[in-house]
Amino acid sequence: MNFHAVRAIYYFEMARTGRTLLQSIVSPVISTSLYFVVFGAAIGSRITQIDGVAYGAFIVPGLIMLTLLTQSTANASFGIYFPKFTGTIYELLSAPVSYLEILLGYVGAAATKSIILGLIILATAGFFVPLRIEHPVWMVAFLVLTAVSFSLFGFIIGIWADGFEKLQVIPLLVITPLTFLGGSFYSINVLPPFWQTVTLFNPVVYLVSGFRWSFYGISDVGVGVSLAMTLLFLGVCLAIVWWIFRTGYKLKN
Repeated sequence: MNFHAVRAIYYFEMARTGRTLLQSIVSPVISTSLYFVVFGAAIGSRITQIDGVAYGAFIVPGLIMLTLLTQSTANASFGIYFPKFTGTIYELLSAPVSYLEILLGYVGAAATKSIILGLIILATAGFFVPLRIEHPVWMVAFLVLTAVSFSLFGFIIGIWADGFEKLQVIPLLVITPLTFLGGSFYSINVLPPFWQTVTLFNPVVYLVSGFRWSFYGISDVGVGVSLAMTLLFLGVCLAIVWWIFRTGYKLKN
């Protein structure tokens, strides 16, 4: 393992966050804070509690997960796409650096940035609503697994995309709607039985549910199922990345 190469890629990607601090950190935190203000004031006054948890506190895990999914995907996809766009990816591919080391550098940096952002939002939420974390180890586990999984997903999108427009298509038209419809701001138990069944086909439901369980001990689906679905998604992304590197899909042409 060439740790010098991994460290170089990792530090380069993390340095980009420092150069775009306003866009990478400040903007998502302010946007999430507005969710607390709007949803807490508008809906929280009508829905006081869900499953014994104050509504403002109930939506915190969903808001963190929303930010985590979108930022992990965006950071990883742009990180690998930009070298393709500028042509510097060929220098990387011709260097004595393995595919695993490239993956660790880009995905590790994207996941790290998302985790830091998620923790900042968690700390910010404490100023708006009373929080408790009943299972801190599981909270960190879901946070890390989700960040790594969607950083891998973003890495795949960055390789697949052949234009800046495609980098935005899946995050905007797929991930964000699925997150809003995945129980981020409500419990799926309030839905009619038919729509509860339909919602279970949304993979984000399991991520949000497991993450919320780590906070308050309540969930829409079993925590074991949530963990299994998260690991399944991680495994699928790893398999796709392995196939991309094995075939050279959109990397060697």
